[in-house]
Amino acid sequence: MSIDVARARAETPGCAGVLHLNNAGAALMPAPVLAAQVGHLQREAQIGGYEAKAEAAGRLEAVYGSVAALIGARPEEIALVENATVAWDLAFYSFRFQAGDRILTAEAEYASNYLNYLRAARRWGVLVETVPSDAAGQLDVAALEAMIDERVRLIAVTHVPTNGGLVNPAEAIGKVARRHGIPYLLDACQSVGQLEVDVERIGCDLLSATGRKYLRGPRGTGFLYVRRAILERLDPPFLDLHSAEWVAPGRYELRPDARRFENWEFNIAGLLGLGAAVDYALDWGLPAIALRVAALAEELRAWLAEIPGVTLRDLGKRHCGLVTFTVEGHEAAALRDALRARAINVSVSDPRSTLLDATRRRLPDLLRASVHYYNDTDELGRFCAALRELVR
Repeated sequence: MSIDVARARAETPGCAGVLHLNNAGAALMPAPVLAAQVGHLQREAQIGGYEAKAEAAGRLEAVYGSVAALIGARPEEIALVENATVAWDLAFYSFRFQAGDRILTAEAEYASNYLNYLRAARRWGVLVETVPSDAAGQLDVAALEAMIDERVRLIAVTHVPTNGGLVNPAEAIGKVARRHGIPYLLDACQSVGQLEVDVERIGCDLLSATGRKYLRGPRGTGFLYVRRAILERLDPPFLDLHSAEWVAPGRYELRPDARRFENWEFNIAGLLGLGAAVDYALDWGLPAIALRVAALAEELRAWLAEIPGVTLRDLGKRHCGLVTFTVEGHEAAALRDALRARAINVSVSDPRSTLLDATRRRLPDLLRASVHYYNDTDELGRFCAALRELVR
């Protein structure tokens, strides 16, 4: 199935007002996602929050099935949470680390994740080790294999780093993890919604994701996947009366599914919006979305390469919808602001967000233009024309 771009744009109200190339930050929501949230908020105002939740119980329950279908999981392996950071932290801090345990990660790991590795090193004496990148810039799977020993407690990798179009070889990493029986945590914050992500094929045990990026859902929503086989080995970092049951004065029992990582208070409107966003993506089909996003990004890279002073900064054997570049003699933030004044949205990738990779490559602030399937060739041409005017 191919993407009907005219329909996608007609169903995206924001397309009428902005040229949006910040989909790796927060994509434009389609009309059904907006309607799902506004409709529920109206019911909360009309009949009360608890009552509106009870009325929406069936639709809320269906979100678990939709998310599971999106990533090839089972509904009982899904927890709905506030955002990708919460999802990742819940997964990471459910491990019982001890001094001498080793955590293996990638050079382009995201700052929020790496900060918690450093905290674990300080708190428990774990060893944080970075797997080298190969010649293409992605995690070197052979090097990962060579680093494995009995002390490796966790392999944790960002699928699509924030600072470029690189797609790390998640499936090949999963084969190494499974062969050695090592838990594998995948940060899929920027891959879910633009790439086909199947947890069985990838072989990850845990996966964190957000709603606001390529899924085109609302901010303040996310989910955590926990493989059923690993669930009982994990200890959620906090509990409440939703995640566990107080069964006797001196005893509690955890929920038997991934919802043991949730808490009682939900943004119901947001999660209904997340469900609508997932269903909307499934309706288009992830294979069709992935093909269009990749094609648009390659077209944009080709056009940018023709602009004097532009240097593309993307790595990897496989590229995705994030396109990063610098312009000689121009600060990234100044160009972003000048483009925004023309109703063109891009973002800036700060070197501190991927400090190891940025230091190794001596990267400054990068301009990041991230495309989605509702963008069209005309928009790419307008963006490049505006950039040419600004940097000539």
